[in-house]
Amino acid sequence: MPEIAYDIHQPATQSTSVVFATPHSGRAYTRAFLARSALDPLALRSSEDAFVDRLIETAPRHGAPLLAARTPRAWVDFNRSQDELDPALIDGIDRAALSPRLAAGLGVVPRVVSNGRAIYREKLSRAEAEMRLATAWRPYHGALHGLMSDTRARFGEAILIDMHSMPTEAIDAGTRGRAPRPQVVLGDRFGAAAGDAVVARIEAAFRRAGLRVARNTPFAGAFVAEHYGRPLQGWHVVQVELDRGLYMDERRVAPAAGFAAFQRLMAGIVAELAEIGAGGPAELPLAAE
Repeated sequence: MPEIAYDIHQPATQSTSVVFATPHSGRAYTRAFLARSALDPLALRSSEDAFVDRLIETAPRHGAPLLAARTPRAWVDFNRSQDELDPALIDGIDRAALSPRLAAGLGVVPRVVSNGRAIYREKLSRAEAEMRLATAWRPYHGALHGLMSDTRARFGEAILIDMHSMPTEAIDAGTRGRAPRPQVVLGDRFGAAAGDAVVARIEAAFRRAGLRVARNTPFAGAFVAEHYGRPLQGWHVVQVELDRGLYMDERRVAPAAGFAAFQRLMAGIVAELAEIGAGGPAELPLAAE
C-alpha cells in the first residue's frame, strides 16, 4: 500500500471548526495487492467511495481541513475499530467475539466487497493484519484525532463531516423500496454523536441544494461516529452518505455525465457547511445547574 495512508489538505488559515474527512475514497491499489486478490480491480473498487474526495475538494478554500484516505477500503477500513479482526480471514483470531459486521466479512481488514464477493483466495496471517493496522489504520486515526483535538482547542468545538457514498441497492434495501428514496443520509447515531443544532444545520444545507435528506436510516454511523462523537465535550461527528447515482456510473466506477454539475452543487454545499463552524460554537454550552 502507499507509504502514506492519507493526505491532509490544510487551508491557508483555518477559519472554521468544521473538519471534512473521506475515509473510503482511497484508490492506491498496489500491484502486490491486486496480484493477491481473487477479484479484478473493478470489483475491488465496488467498496470504494469513489470520487467523494473530488466532490469536497474545495473545503480548504473555505477555511476547513480535509483528511482524504489514500489506502483503499478493501485493504483496510478506517471506519472500523482496530479490534474488529475477522476470524474467518485472519489466522489466530478468537471466534468468541464475532459481531454482525465481522460475520458479514466487513471487519477492519475486509474479507469481502459488495455483494459478498471474497477478496482473497486464502487466509491472512495475524502479522499481516497487524502490519496494516500499524502502517495505515493507526496513522490515519492519529491524523484525525489531531485535527479534531486541535480544532476543539482553537474554536471550542470540532465538527467532523465524515463523507461517504451509498450504492443504489443499499438504499433500496435499507428503505425497503419506499419512495421517494433519500439522496443524502445523515448519521449521528440517533443523537449520540452530534448535537441536534449541528445536524439540523447540515441537513438544511443539503435541503437548500434541492436534495432529499434522511437521518440515520439506513445508515446511522459506524466506528468514526461512535468513537469521536462526544457532543457534550464539543466533539460532533456526522456521517454523510451520498447516493452514488447522483454523480457516477456505479457499474463502471466512473464519473457520470452529470458529474461536473453535481461537483459544482457540492462546492456550494461545502461552503455552507464550513460556515456552520465559522461564527462560534454551533451548539450553545449547557447552562450550569
